[in-house]
Amino acid sequence: MKAWILMALALTLPVSAMAEEGKEEGGAPKVAYITLSPPFVGNYALDGSPRLHVYKADVALRVTGPEAEAAVKHQDPLIRNQLVALFTQQTVESMSNVESKEKLRQEALKQVQQVMTSEEGKPMVEDLLFNNLIVQ
Repeated sequence: MKAWILMALALTLPVSAMAEEGKEEGGAPKVAYITLSPPFVGNYALDGSPRLHVYKADVALRVTGPEAEAAVKHQDPLIRNQLVALFTQQTVESMSNVESKEKLRQEALKQVQQVMTSEEGKPMVEDLLFNNLIVQ
């Protein structure tokens, strides 16, 4: 009888360990920052002016839990496509000051969440950060 109890306990340990995977101490889900690599580089403000406007953006996405992390990595090409389209639509004014860049960050987050909602059924991305945003 003792052997059965020990074997039952031994079999339940891996299951409980897997259930705890992706959680920090205290039981809270693990927060992860996913850097979209390579950085975004391209032209913006394509208004026909002779001056070329270039941006470089290092973007990171904050997610909670291994499922969200895996889903974001799976949807990376679609997320990148959406962000490239957003960046190329910007004007000189929308890339020139801190307030405008914050609006751009919020719009980028909104669009990433829309992609995740349409593809995965929920937004999953909690925040979008510009680790670096250079414009010329």
